[in-house]
Amino acid sequence: MVCRMSDATARLPYDEFSMFHENASEFGLSYPGPPIVRRVSAMMTDGRVMSALAWGDATPELVLIHGGAQNAHTWDTVALALDRPLLAIDLPGHGHSDGASSAAGAQTSAASLAADVAEVIDQLAPSARAVVGMSLCGLTSIALTGARADLVRSLILVDVTPGVTSEKAKAIHSFVNGPTSFPSFDEILARTVEFNPGRTVASLRRGILHNAEQQADGSWVWRHRRHGGPDESPTAAASGEERMNALAGLWDVVSASTMPLMLVRGMRPQSVVDDTDEAELLRRRPDARIERVAEAGHSVQGDTPVELARLIADFPR
Repeated sequence: MVCRMSDATARLPYDEFSMFHENASEFGLSYPGPPIVRRVSAMMTDGRVMSALAWGDATPELVLIHGGAQNAHTWDTVALALDRPLLAIDLPGHGHSDGASSAAGAQTSAASLAADVAEVIDQLAPSARAVVGMSLCGLTSIALTGARADLVRSLILVDVTPGVTSEKAKAIHSFVNGPTSFPSFDEILARTVEFNPGRTVASLRRGILHNAEQQADGSWVWRHRRHGGPDESPTAAASGEERMNALAGLWDVVSASTMPLMLVRGMRPQSVVDDTDEAELLRRRPDARIERVAEAGHSVQGDTPVELARLIADFPR
């Protein structure tokens, strides 16, 4: 049931570090007190600022990168369950990061995103032993492997391969490409609940507070800049032929890669990975580890974060 606000224009308080106890309670995690987590920044060579959440007080062991139309807080429960130093990055135009470079324009190409991510890792997590990339940033992480293999010592792909297509991601596109503004929190929450039937209202409410902003008139808009959707392709603004060529190029990167590789695949209908994608990944990397998560859709970190944390912790680095 969606709780109604008595006044649609009332300001809803938001503190991005105030809800971790809710994450822990919902998923049965111990909560001895607020975790050590802080917001950090990396200055890009072109003057833009990329933002991230640094968990723990030691050098990050892991780098977690969210999908399109998400932000670093999508990993909160995973980070709590892992309980180890890590860095969760806000993509350009998402969360608290500046937008894409002027050269990239509105495109969310895997290559341009990988270049930005490389700068962030160089500055904030140079010795990380693994990169975890979900959705769009699974593709970005593959591109990063091709450009800077030294930064991807192990790679975990969360529900994505270069076999993704617009058709496979149709439901996600429908959600992301919906209204740009909502008159009230109730309405943005109702739409989010509609497209995420397997999630609790409480978890979706937290997600919206992290991923949307209330305007002066009480309306709500998403924090992320609108592109083509989280999985449209590594070059969202390119032609169909260009997109296919880009994805084929990422398959070639997979074939040439040598680092430990794991695909975590959600098995509910919302997943964008199918058996053909899985088979192609194994054809190109026979040593890749495949993990199927029965109770997860596309957003494995949101649907089954404790299970995902267990898989990440168990993977060689």
